Amino acid sequence: MIVINRDGQPTVITGWRAWLIGAVAFVASVLLFAVIAFVMLGVAVTIGAVLLIVVPAAILMAFLASVLGRKA
Repeated sequence: MIVINRDGQPTVITGWRAWLIGAVAFVASVLLFAVIAFVMLGVAVTIGAVLLIVVPAAILMAFLASVLGRKA
C-alpha cells in the first residue's frame, strides 16, 4: 500500500499498481546506483592510470635535472 498526501488529501494506491510502482522505483534506484558506481570506478581507474604515468615521469625529470644541473 502506498499513501501519497497532496494538499492534505491522502491518495491510497493498493494492489498491482502499488507493486508496479514499487518495482519501477526499485529498478530505477538500482540503475542509479549502478551508474554512480561505474562513474566512480572510471574516475578511480583514470586517476590511477594518470598517476602511473606522471609519478615515474616526474621522478625521471627530477633525476635528470639533478644530474645535468651539476656543471659547477
